[in-house]
Amino acid sequence: MPDYDADRFTTIYDGCRQRVWAYVVSRAGRQVADEVVSETFTVAWRKLDEVPEPPLPWLLGVARNILRDNIRAEARRTSFVAELRSWTEPAEADIAEEISERSALLKALASLPEDDRELLILSGWQGLTPAQAARVVGCSPITLRVRLHRARKRLTEAASAYPLIRDAAVEQGMSPQVRIATGKEA
Repeated sequence: MPDYDADRFTTIYDGCRQRVWAYVVSRAGRQVADEVVSETFTVAWRKLDEVPEPPLPWLLGVARNILRDNIRAEARRTSFVAELRSWTEPAEADIAEEISERSALLKALASLPEDDRELLILSGWQGLTPAQAARVVGCSPITLRVRLHRARKRLTEAASAYPLIRDAAVEQGMSPQVRIATGKEA
């Protein structure tokens, strides 16, 4: 490297560094200013033969382009992160609590007579309408609704022995009866 090039670069750097830094700070803040100024003068060193006189406008143009590239790169990163987040489901708060609650509900369900369990499973877990469940059981839809109501009531009573189910229903802003009746426990 000729001494002329090193001297010219040093002169450009000493004369313009503060003004380029001030320009970058005014556009992007202090956090990125040092990095952008460093990149700007790296470009100036590589293209020293192309740096015109006076060098300041050219250097500010280079800094501006570097800032734009950084903004585009950040936008791409943000977009990529957002896309990745859209592919994932939000994590459950605590899977252990959900398992414990489910276990308690299954114990309460197991304590019911077979007919009650069948009605609750058909409507709550299989998602059958009362008319469809009535066809499976062999009764009228009205009779099934009455039996289902009674089965839900007995399940609520059996579940009240398990504080975990009560607490989970309260956390979700619903009574244990509503929680059990709507099948939110499964």
